[in-house]
Amino acid sequence: MRIVVDKDKCTGCGICKEACPKGAKIWDIKDKAMATNLEFCHLCTICAGKCPEQAIQVIRDDENEKNNAE
Repeated sequence: MRIVVDKDKCTGCGICKEACPKGAKIWDIKDKAMATNLEFCHLCTICAGKCPEQAIQVIRDDENEKNNAE
């Protein structure tokens, strides 16, 4: 699983961090957002849905992750 932030679109507003159930455990906001510690991520995709710039993609690399999220 990966969370990809488009640095050209991200404004560093922090809405992803505020919306995320795990917030500060996953999101680091400086000039731009960066997702770290992804072992805490539940794959809920709330961050991507709330991003006003549509700068976030949650990518499930593994078939097990796809099945567990459903």
